[in-house]
Amino acid sequence: MAQALRPNNVGSLFATDHKPHPLQDTLLAVTLVLGATAFITAMFHNLHLLSSWTGLVGILTGAAGQFVSETTRERFGLIVGLGAAAVGFLLGMAHGGLFGGVIG
Repeated sequence: MAQALRPNNVGSLFATDHKPHPLQDTLLAVTLVLGATAFITAMFHNLHLLSSWTGLVGILTGAAGQFVSETTRERFGLIVGLGAAAVGFLLGMAHGGLFGGVIG
């Protein structure tokens, strides 16, 4: 019945292989914060500059995090942050874009 036993990987929040991942965890945290900021500010029409720029930077940091991520938990959080950043970016672009009202 050795097949019924599974390893206990519940000990850590981010690193399921019990190794430190400071770069990946930093990219994950930055992507989640930028994604949440972009998503929340996209609900307000006059904050399109903030939502579009934070969404764009959140997409870039999330993509970089996906490129270097090592665990499933990191990838899951990055996908959540990437989705929120993308929605915030697209709504910010629809409300006026990256430079709407500032240039021209």
